Amino acid sequence: MEDVVLNVEKRSLVGKKAKRLQAEKKIPGVFYMGSENVALQADEVPVRKLAGSHTTHVIKVKFQDGTERRAVLNEVQYDPVVGHILHFDLHGIREGEKVTLQIPVQLVGTAKGIKDGGILQHSIHRIRIQCDPDNVPEHAMVDVSELGISDSVHIKDLKMEGVKILDNLESAIVTVVPPPTIKEETPETAALAATEQPAEPEVIGKTKKTEEEPEAGQPEEKGKKKAD
Repeated sequence: MEDVVLNVEKRSLVGKKAKRLQAEKKIPGVFYMGSENVALQADEVPVRKLAGSHTTHVIKVKFQDGTERRAVLNEVQYDPVVGHILHFDLHGIREGEKVTLQIPVQLVGTAKGIKDGGILQHSIHRIRIQCDPDNVPEHAMVDVSELGISDSVHIKDLKMEGVKILDNLESAIVTVVPPPTIKEETPETAALAATEQPAEPEVIGKTKKTEEEPEAGQPEEKGKKKAD
């Protein structure tokens, strides 16, 4: 895989002053290598392409003075409201040193469990690896074609020559989960639900009529004497 070239300039504006670069369509960044760190800036478009790429690249960083360094894109900070890139970090690669980075996971095929009503659940989208800078895979490819319902592909199932995987090998990358079950109402369950209906509540304060209490508006029975 060929290196991707990124032209950069050393940056004099630091801290809050670096926000002025937005008006010039520039993005501030930092190049790190051991104890060395260089404040730099780059055009917005190539940085955005690198950050949004679905493949991993080793970057050939070209400074304005002609100096060239190899690096990987280590971190990108985004504006939480509008999504613009605010800052990026480049991790320099020393000669003969292995590089640690994350590569994207790419799914291929259609899981057969989906045809049976299953749902494809993609849980891990990037894998952290360590390898030689000249042997960086563009992505980790996962074929899901043979996955039935409740089947999974784990990180330990990945086959990448010359690459050390640093994440938990038992973690599931993708799983075909069973479809949700909906209980159908049967005559038996309907009858049971009817018997479980709550009784009509009793009205508090309403008293039963007694034989001694005449209905309102009715005369008293003849022959009964009024009490003295």
